[in-house]
Amino acid sequence: MRLVALLCLAIASTAAMAQSGRVQRGFTFAQTNCSQCHAIGRVGESPVPEAPPFRTLHTRYPVEDLAEAFAEGITTGHPSMPQFQLDPAQINDLIAYLQSIQG
Repeated sequence: MRLVALLCLAIASTAAMAQSGRVQRGFTFAQTNCSQCHAIGRVGESPVPEAPPFRTLHTRYPVEDLAEAFAEGITTGHPSMPQFQLDPAQINDLIAYLQSIQG
């Protein structure tokens, strides 16, 4: 029984480390590509007032539903927003990061 408990703990720890890696990679992507306009952390104002803080995106959209937009290319109603088209790994990383900062 103890072996099963240790195995479960090891699996959970590995999963947590993988999730942590996804969150960190998602943060790095957001910092590199999004922070010029959006507040990407748990606090702070967006440098561009019209750009919503990432921590509030869940009030506008289910964060999981953004995966399709990330894959097809994000387009918005304002021309200053660059168009991004993310690969599946980047999508998973960015979604993990967005989920980690939702208030």
